[in-house]
Amino acid sequence: MLELTGLEKRYGDVLALGGCTFRAQPGRMVGFLGPNGSGKTTAMRSVFGLVALDAGSVHWRGEPIRPEERARFGYMPEQRGLYPRMRVRDQAIYFARLHGLSSNEAATAADHWLERLGLTDRATARVEELSHGNQQRVQLIIALVHEADLLILDEPFSGLDPLGVAALGDVVREQAARGAAVVFSSHQLDLVEDLCDDIAVINGGRVVLDGALDSVRAASPSRYVHASVLADGQPVPWHAAIEGVELLWERGTEARMRVPTDTDPASLLAAAQAAGSVGFFRFEPPSLSDLFMEAVAEARP
Repeated sequence: MLELTGLEKRYGDVLALGGCTFRAQPGRMVGFLGPNGSGKTTAMRSVFGLVALDAGSVHWRGEPIRPEERARFGYMPEQRGLYPRMRVRDQAIYFARLHGLSSNEAATAADHWLERLGLTDRATARVEELSHGNQQRVQLIIALVHEADLLILDEPFSGLDPLGVAALGDVVREQAARGAAVVFSSHQLDLVEDLCDDIAVINGGRVVLDGALDSVRAASPSRYVHASVLADGQPVPWHAAIEGVELLWERGTEARMRVPTDTDPASLLAAAQAAGSVGFFRFEPPSLSDLFMEAVAEARP
């Protein structure tokens, strides 16, 4: 298990981390979320000793991380960490050797991942000759080539087309299924919701919401209503007089509202039916996007 406890880091007057605490368990995927500048990358870099923390600790399996354990980790930084003029296969083999694989093991692993991610035909190309999406694939291969115990992936899906996102998503799922602990950040919340088991939301350098996604969703104080109610072909404000209903948006004939979690959905539906013709009516738990917005809003000073 990876445990980040009370991480603090300042860069001059800028607070990057102010008590960041969360954990990642083997076989599970953690979506590490936060606004730009919230401290995600600093926290991720601390796992690899790339940040000198002012306070706090990073532990793996209950102990401080030693170099031999760190060699079993895989890291995909948001910024390119590749040699642009080095050929793709040579680069994969080089990094595999750095992680302790023999020459034969490194070559076998490199060939496996080049095929798995559809880059066999670009094996002899220089990295700088590849498209952005294929460079992302190479960067992921570097993180995977030694079958890491822990994967830290910073915006791994950035710039990929839908086919690339699906392919990389499948690979990351497979890594968790084989027992790796996976932490990945992304601004694509629908994708995180589809992939992750757990979430950790950081804001202002500290984690403001974390836990199993299902449990966090169930514990939310809010539920959401998405409905279309028309009278004489026009939307009607059927919810305006109902206590506790907060209108989030109206788009054409549709509206979305937030209500307290103990609201009776049957009474809301009855009010909608009394006001007009109900095209559709959904009473839903919060989405990951809803949870994110709730957590970040509550954390504001």
